[in-house]
Amino acid sequence: MANTVAKLSVCIAAPSLDIYGGQSIQAVRLVRALSLDPALKVEFLPQNPRLPWPLAYLQHVKYIRTIVTTVYYLLLLLVRMGRYDIVHVFSASYWSYLLSSAPPLFVARLFRKATVLHYHSGEAEDHLRRWSRTAGPLMKRFDAIVVPSDFLVQVFSKFGLGAESVPNILDIDRFQFRIRAPLRPRFLSCRLLEPMYNVALAIRAFHIIQQEMPGATLSIAADGSQRSSLEQLVTDLGIENVKFLGFVSFDRMPELYDAHDIQLIGNDVDNSPASITESCAAGVLVVSTNAGGIPYIVRHEESALLVECGDFRAMARESLRLLHDPLLAGFLAQNARELVRSYSSGVIVPKWTKLYRQLVRE
Repeated sequence: MANTVAKLSVCIAAPSLDIYGGQSIQAVRLVRALSLDPALKVEFLPQNPRLPWPLAYLQHVKYIRTIVTTVYYLLLLLVRMGRYDIVHVFSASYWSYLLSSAPPLFVARLFRKATVLHYHSGEAEDHLRRWSRTAGPLMKRFDAIVVPSDFLVQVFSKFGLGAESVPNILDIDRFQFRIRAPLRPRFLSCRLLEPMYNVALAIRAFHIIQQEMPGATLSIAADGSQRSSLEQLVTDLGIENVKFLGFVSFDRMPELYDAHDIQLIGNDVDNSPASITESCAAGVLVVSTNAGGIPYIVRHEESALLVECGDFRAMARESLRLLHDPLLAGFLAQNARELVRSYSSGVIVPKWTKLYRQLVRE
């Protein structure tokens, strides 16, 4: 691989905040944290680069935008690859995986650079099963596979793929922790309005909660393809005090958490949602389904309350339990705060630096 040097040059290839979501936010945090390490020189390369002015309009044309953006991404990799020692590639699943990971892998191998696949999707098992002819074989060509949770380590092992777990980084100091006393029925949902995140479950649970606590509020801080149907669900159920905030910028998230007390997460599929660790850092209590990797982050009655996927009645019951039991609420909040200390940059950055050094020595 690349020669060992005093200062490693690392390319983080990931979605930019133009595609707002868990990967892009994590990429911002990781680049900022790694850049503070004097042993590293870190450069960000967007997987969704903005086209130069004469061609920018093509990114508004369906289908064509995917082709031209991928071609431009490939060209940027070819031009810049020579100055890197390691290419660290963020990836989700399905087509997103193929378009984001294949170009840097092939270019890096052409230039004989070390490669890391940083896979984030909770749909990994379905992806690896359905795309068995392409997903697994391509992943094996990376020098290392890293995932954010032990949950995905176990999933990958089912398909003969070795993966290392490095938790997502969290800027703990950005969030002002406080115990909510008294805990108030100010609910929050930060998951994308897409089918797998089942925000409808949180809304149905809130409907039950509001029947007991008419003054309860719910803020939905996200957007997505299901927004109109979810707004209609709120209307059909006759729920009051529900606000659809749309996307909330990365910089405004700490103040949003500070204004709420309980996070509702109704996911059917997930891996390591930042909305959980961010809630823990801010003292916001978490009531969530036990989907995917969530039980690997928080434990029921230790740092959160977890219910079975699809059970909105249980979510309502556990939320009301919190509101009626201040000792339990305080206990969970304190434990959750201690839990997320292991996600701080001081803990996570050395893990990445160690991996990078190992790769360039091989």
